[in-house]
Amino acid sequence: MPAHPGRRSGRQARPGVLAVVAALVTALCVPLTAAAAQARPPASAQTPAHTPARAQDEPAATPAGRDRHFVVTWGASADRQGAGPADRSYRLVVRTSVGGTALRIRLSNAFGEHPVTFARAHAGLQRQGAELIRGSNRQLTFGGRPSVTVPAGETVLSDPLPGRLAAQSNLVVSLYVTGAEGPTTGHGMAMQTNYAAAGDHAAEEAATNWTDPMSSWYWLDAVSVETSTTISSVATLGDSITDGWASSTDANRRWPDYLSRRLQAASGSTVKGVANEGISGNKVLADGAGEAALRRLERDVLSQPGVRTVFLLEGINDIKAHSGVTVDDLVAGYRQIIDRAHATGRCVVGATVMPYKGWSEYDAAGETVRQGVNDWIRNGGAFDAVVDFDRITRSPYNPQAILPFFDGGDHLHPNDKGMQAMADAVDLSALRCDR
Repeated sequence: MPAHPGRRSGRQARPGVLAVVAALVTALCVPLTAAAAQARPPASAQTPAHTPARAQDEPAATPAGRDRHFVVTWGASADRQGAGPADRSYRLVVRTSVGGTALRIRLSNAFGEHPVTFARAHAGLQRQGAELIRGSNRQLTFGGRPSVTVPAGETVLSDPLPGRLAAQSNLVVSLYVTGAEGPTTGHGMAMQTNYAAAGDHAAEEAATNWTDPMSSWYWLDAVSVETSTTISSVATLGDSITDGWASSTDANRRWPDYLSRRLQAASGSTVKGVANEGISGNKVLADGAGEAALRRLERDVLSQPGVRTVFLLEGINDIKAHSGVTVDDLVAGYRQIIDRAHATGRCVVGATVMPYKGWSEYDAAGETVRQGVNDWIRNGGAFDAVVDFDRITRSPYNPQAILPFFDGGDHLHPNDKGMQAMADAVDLSALRCDR
């Protein structure tokens, strides 16, 4: 539940201009080599070829050499989830940002206590609900094999899947999981309807057997594609505001989604990918709802391919928890994130912490900390750019509170209109990293 990003050379970045017609983008590109009507993709999408085995943690060699690389097109931060039943299939719907070739998925067992076996994995395109576009569902492999066992605490990359995945596509990853035992790894608040089924149904394109809707993503924590080395991605590190709480389910109206559509429509921008690494309830300094941002930075952000910019919007949960966190405490946490990202050659955009008066945990002491933190974000000069989400979303008549027009109903989380206003406030040029 929080907020923060942006500014370059200590000067506040200018708000961006409203852009993007998602329907137009979707109409122009359809995923996984399918460029026509939903019912009938081309033959190349129906007859997949598979690459030979390779070390699962190594990036694929690219025929074009240094002019192409992998970039993350979708991400969701992993966290500890409850025990999952064995011998079950999961159909996970995700929205791509940047388009490219050689689709790869990353499966995580980071929070598992036992090995988990993915006996089958497929990637296809959504038609509606759990139903896929006919002929689009293609088998993924791992080191040339159709199944893989991931030890506790580890992740695995699939082999690249031949074909093209378009930007702004509803990609569907179907997993048949066996041997699941104990805690699972996943993302609890997807704001997206996904589906489960008993037994092995990963290869099916019909929705018939997918009768168990669910609101989380399991095991899948990233999707990447290969594209020009001139193209990069931004990872949005945050809490429930970034995760999309109070936005419309199944509509991709989180503020990073709106930002993604703006980036796709911007002809002059080389930043095209967006990985949403928000976790509801997350804090900068302390574990709780997910590991603290300081602890998960490497796994959720810095390990993602093609990420050149980190967009940090977090801190409200630290402040409103009444744990005694001070301005200096949060500033020290922000500095650590900035320094670690800079050490890897990435830029960091910081956003001001948004208003929360009216939320049950609001008090004057917390408001004093928020104001002090925002003053440092705006004027401290530590971020490469700053986006003033506080100024954009606050009421001019009651600046400690969110503007009612943007209020999702709890006086903390923005609604769809607030989410769009946040994305529109980002100066897209501030996302380009020159380090």
